[in-house]
This record gives sequence, C-alpha cells and structure tokens, in this order.
Amino acid sequence: MLEFYYSTMQGGKSTALLQRRHNLLSIGKNVMVMTCSFDDRYGIGKVTSRIGPQCDAALYTAETVFELNDTFAEADELFIDEAQFLSPAQVHQIHKNLSTKEGMRVSCFGLRSDFQGNSFPGAATLLTLADELHEISTLCRCGAKATMNQRIASDGAPIRNGDVIEIGGDSRYRPVCSKCFY
Repeated sequence: MLEFYYSTMQGGKSTALLQRRHNLLSIGKNVMVMTCSFDDRYGIGKVTSRIGPQCDAALYTAETVFELNDTFAEADELFIDEAQFLSPAQVHQIHKNLSTKEGMRVSCFGLRSDFQGNSFPGAATLLTLADELHEISTLCRCGAKATMNQRIASDGAPIRNGDVIEIGGDSRYRPVCSKCFY
C-alpha cells in the first residue's frame, strides 16, 4: 500500500511521521525512515519536527533506485519524508516494487506545491498513484485553511521568483490560503 500525507510548510508532516513511527516501533514493527539528501535544516539524515522529536533517516538522492533488495526487504513500513523531491520515476518504482510487497506499507510525507503555486513532479505522481491520500491541514495567518506555500523575504514580503528548491524553515516560508497567496 502506498500512502501520501501532504500539507503546506509548517503543517505537521514530520510530526505525523515521527508519531506513526513511534507507535509502530512500540508494537514491534520494523520501520525504515528516509529523507532527501539535501535537506540539512536540522542535520543531514535527520527527520525533525519543529516541536522537538527527531529520528535518524537513510538518505535518498536523485540516483536512488527503489527496488526490493536487502535495503528494503526487512522493513514492515517505509516512511519517506520530503517526498515532493522524489522524481516521478522513483514514485513509480516505489509504487510497483515496494508498495506491492505483501505486508509492506509505504507512507510518503511532503508538500503538494512549491512557492509559485506549481506542483512538485514527485508530489503530482504521488497524488496520482497513492492508494490513500491524507491531507494534514493547517491555518493561514488570517484564520482560513492554508493550502499554499509562500516564500518570504526577511521583512516578510512575499517572494514570487527564484529557484524552486530552496531549503528553509519558518523564516523563509509560511502557509497561506489562496486569497493571501495572491
């Protein structure tokens, strides 16, 4: 089974991953956690919630091939954080090679869209192929449901252009509703 948990920045995706991992470990499940190699906000190879919990994670890169081998064979559950950075080909590999393994669940956690309002290719493929979709909702500053990610300058002004991938936390991004996004 393939699941996709998606939200905006500051939506609690990593917190949800860490909570599910804790629950599964407490009942004796073998859980493997992965994250992208270039997310270094809290240290490379770490999944960290803004509220404090953290765990070590294996790294995936653009060259990672997701096939049933010794790396994944023992896992009951595979959690992939920052899944928006997976390529469409990698999502297809996960869907075909791992999520169909008897007894294995793959749960991906990530953003649906970038700061310009465009879908990440990996997220678009997850939205298409996932057996289950889970929205983790959060709020905009105005109180409405946040559905967009807004990149901000040091003075809080929205940034509309630039490289799509720019790793940053609360000082660089905020969750906003469509009205506040535009």
